[in-house]
Amino acid sequence: MQIRDYVVVHDCGRVINPLILDGQIHGGVAQGVGNAFFEHLVVDSAGQLQNASFMDYLLPTASDVPRIRIDHVETPAADTPLGVKGAGEAGCIPTGALFAQAVEDALGIEGLELLEIPLSPNRLFELARGAREEAPE
Repeated sequence: MQIRDYVVVHDCGRVINPLILDGQIHGGVAQGVGNAFFEHLVVDSAGQLQNASFMDYLLPTASDVPRIRIDHVETPAADTPLGVKGAGEAGCIPTGALFAQAVEDALGIEGLELLEIPLSPNRLFELARGAREEAPE
């Protein structure tokens, strides 16, 4: 997987500390990458967690997180004293869906609709194979 460009434009109201704000967005993107490609809780039929260590539960590392270009739109919130809004969500909330859509588009397989994350290589292979088998000839 190679992410060529990642851009976040966010309206968090008045920007108080640009460096901390950028850090929140970078952290959110890292969390979103984890949700999209790595993090998956496995539980057995009794609800017991089966991958409770970092040996089994994968997280993204610095090499998995792309370079991020960030821009801010400042529309002060009318209902907060400083005009600020939330900031970290811009990085993590849309990431899984946008990567699923990008992978779906890049593969170009008729009938393939990615509706789940994480997109592990094995699961992605299964979904792609299923779409090809169901495609009309």
